[in-house]
Amino acid sequence: MSDYRKTKLYSIHKNLKAKLVPFAGFWMPLQYSSIVKEHNHVRNFSGLFDVSHMGEFIIYGENSEKFIQRVTTNDISKLTPGKVQYSAFCNHNGGVIDDLLVYNLGDYYMLVVNASNIEKNFRWLKSNLIENVFLENNSDQISLLALQGPSSQNFLKKLYPNISDLKYYETLLPDSEKVVVARTGYSGELGFEIYAPNSKITQIWNDILSISNDIQPVGLGCRDSLRLEMGYCLYGNELNEETNTVEAGLSWITKFDTDFIGANSIKKNISKKLIAISSEERAIPRSGYKLFSKQKKEIGTISSGGMSPCLKKGIALAYVDIDFKNENEFLVGIRDNFFTFEKTKLPFYKQGTYLK
Repeated sequence: MSDYRKTKLYSIHKNLKAKLVPFAGFWMPLQYSSIVKEHNHVRNFSGLFDVSHMGEFIIYGENSEKFIQRVTTNDISKLTPGKVQYSAFCNHNGGVIDDLLVYNLGDYYMLVVNASNIEKNFRWLKSNLIENVFLENNSDQISLLALQGPSSQNFLKKLYPNISDLKYYETLLPDSEKVVVARTGYSGELGFEIYAPNSKITQIWNDILSISNDIQPVGLGCRDSLRLEMGYCLYGNELNEETNTVEAGLSWITKFDTDFIGANSIKKNISKKLIAISSEERAIPRSGYKLFSKQKKEIGTISSGGMSPCLKKGIALAYVDIDFKNENEFLVGIRDNFFTFEKTKLPFYKQGTYLK
C-alpha cells in the first residue's frame, strides 16, 4: 500500500466502500456501485469524480506565450483570459509526449497533464525553458473534482452562480480562495472541473454531494467507458511517443504554422490512422485485439474497446495501416473467431449534452 499515493479524499472513498485500485501511482476509486450504473447516472443525472491525481503546472512571466506556443501543438495566441484549450506536447519526431489542457487564468497559465506523465512532462518543459518564463509543478498542492452530467450546471450554480455564463471550454478566473471552476470534462456531458487547494477540497466535495441525491460519487471505471463512447483519446492507448497527433485524428489541435517542437516531422511520419468501429454481432472488442481486412490480412490493432453501456454493442477505437484507412468493413480477431466491425463516425454516443 505504501508504494502508492493517496488523494486528499482517500479516506472518504474508503468510507463510501469504493473499490480502490492502483492507477498512475495513486490509489483511486474504480467504482462505488457498478461501472454501468455509474456510467448511466452520469449520462442521465450527475456524477462526481475525484481526479486529483492529475498534474498541474503553472507558467508565468514575460515570455510565457512564446514558450507555450513552442511546446504545444495548438495556437496559444487564440487563448484569451478565461478560455481553455486542448493541446499536446510532441517530441522532435512528432510523437505525443502527452495531451493536456491549457488554461489562461489571466496572470498566468495552468497546464493540466496526465498523472502518469507528470515527472516526464516537467523535465521536458524545463529542458526547453526560455528566458523570462517561470515554471512550477503544483500537482501536489492542487486537488481536482469533476462534476459531470446533464443536471450538473443546475446543481453547481448553487455554489458558483457565475458558471451559468460559461460556454464549453471556458473558465472562471481563480476566486479569493484560489478555486478555479471550468466548463470542461471527459464524459461528453455538460460538466465542470473544480481545481482547489488541497485544504479546500474535502469541503467542496461534501458541499457538492449535499446539494442533491441525484449527485452520486462515481469512479474511474465509468470515466473510461464514458470517454470511449465519445471517442476521446486516452494517453497510453490512443496516444504515445510513437504516434503523432495527425495519426490520432487530432489535426484540429495541430497548428503547423506555429512551428511547435515536432511540427516538421509529423507530416513525414504518418503510417497509420485512428478509426472508430462498432459491431452488431455479439462481440466485445478489447485493447490489443488485432484488426484484419476482409481477406484476413492483419492491418491494425484496437487501442480501446468495450461494450457500450448506452448503445448495447461492441465499440472500439483502432489504428489501421494507412493504406486501409478508407475501408469500411473490418474483422476483429477475438479468441479463435473473427467478428465483423464497420467503420463509424464519432462520437459513438450522439446524445451527449456537453455543448448545451
